[in-house]
Amino acid sequence: MSTENEGNEGTGAESASSVPSAPPVPADAPQAHPQDAPPVASHPDATETRQQPVHPAPEQQAAAPSPAPEQTAAFPTTPQYAPPPPPQSAADAGWPPPPPAVPAYAHGAHGGGNGPVWGPPGGTHTPDAPRKRGAGGLVAAVVVAALVAGGIGGALGFWAADRNDDSGSTTVSASANPQDLKRDPGTVAGVAAKALPSVVTIEAQGGDGEGGTGTGFVYDKEGHILTNNHVVASAADSGQLTATFSNGKKYDAEVVGRAQGYDVAVIKLKNPPQSLTPLPLGNSDQVAVGDSTIAIGAPFGLSNTVTTGIVSAKNRPVASGDAGGGSNSYMSALQTDASINPGNSGGPLLSSGGAVIGINSAIQSTGSSGQSQAGSIGLGFAIPINQAKTVAQQLIKTGQPVYPVIGATVTMDEKSGGAVISDRGTGGTDAVTKDGPAAKAGLRAGDVITKFNDTPIDSGPTLIGEIWTHKPGDRVTLTYERDGKSATAEVTLGQRKGDS
Repeated sequence: MSTENEGNEGTGAESASSVPSAPPVPADAPQAHPQDAPPVASHPDATETRQQPVHPAPEQQAAAPSPAPEQTAAFPTTPQYAPPPPPQSAADAGWPPPPPAVPAYAHGAHGGGNGPVWGPPGGTHTPDAPRKRGAGGLVAAVVVAALVAGGIGGALGFWAADRNDDSGSTTVSASANPQDLKRDPGTVAGVAAKALPSVVTIEAQGGDGEGGTGTGFVYDKEGHILTNNHVVASAADSGQLTATFSNGKKYDAEVVGRAQGYDVAVIKLKNPPQSLTPLPLGNSDQVAVGDSTIAIGAPFGLSNTVTTGIVSAKNRPVASGDAGGGSNSYMSALQTDASINPGNSGGPLLSSGGAVIGINSAIQSTGSSGQSQAGSIGLGFAIPINQAKTVAQQLIKTGQPVYPVIGATVTMDEKSGGAVISDRGTGGTDAVTKDGPAAKAGLRAGDVITKFNDTPIDSGPTLIGEIWTHKPGDRVTLTYERDGKSATAEVTLGQRKGDS
């Protein structure tokens, strides 16, 4: 695979129709037995219940005539459900009349036509004595409430808000406990908070004015920063390098060593701070497909950007290069769907526990070749940290990389069905190095290598990527085809120092 480096409004129900109130009982009226007197209820409308009643003078009360029978009969037999008027003074003996035998809302619910009026509550009503509710009335009330509950939410909510009474607020405030603001170490926020202080944004400016922005992370307490070769290549020979931490502090840096084939580089801060905290390195061999990943970098110059995803694949053969097709590098990469864009290069790919499992290096893009930069489509590739660690140690120690080799030149055709050993090597040399590992194992020009240990090989770049996951001196098994027959060979890897 060839990739690019990523350089209701509700209102209350209408009030019940106005019904005249029952006349007051004369002061000298005889006391009626509850069982002899028919139930009479007051019928004030919703407006009248809010007005202060005018009490007649005592002498006027005594002179008041008793209500005529026909007047009493004019009242409806089913009382409406509305708040009663405020109680009169103690002088008004015998008022109010006894309560109805059946609660008002029971009749209304059973088709009396005068059901409960729903809307903003009126004044507070304190009954003279507890009233028992029949089972039928209770069921009816529940049914009515169930039918209209959805319609009163908006009205009651608006009424409560309109009163502007904080004491009746139904909002809930979040706890102000500082403990609630802490993030558990295993969360993305917890991992990011711990890792960000150890990630830097690298700005490389070449002597010819070319340059770019990438990412790196603290490798050790001595001030070494691990990143990609293509991030710092423009300023490697002559130019300026700076590394900016998440707190905004910027430091000048210089290149310690770089490996073009691995796309790994090490730079060092010229005046490193005393408080450097290296990121912990994980074991990329133990990573499993589906494991969570966290990427940190500066995509398109946006420093300290955190994205998440999973490990989409392992041992993905990737050949990457710059926009001009040069400076190719080969890797058996970790594939991730975490968003990686130009500027993420060199940044850490972390596990859910916060350990570095890879260095973000390349992306697959659907953009045309004429585009200088492309965005993430969920196909990002990272150099496994086990490999990058080995390279970093070499660069810090000697300043140059060491590559394992088989001593044979293979074609770079990605559709050859394997790694084909070329007829001739670079510059007209032999394709199979004399006395080299491949020659000693009996390999010849034209042989097609189809497997490296247990890994299928479909092209030359795939073979190189697999070889470079090992070290010089490692013994490997190659499966190859010659004249239509398959064979195997044991090969002890040799080495090559530096980029050629």
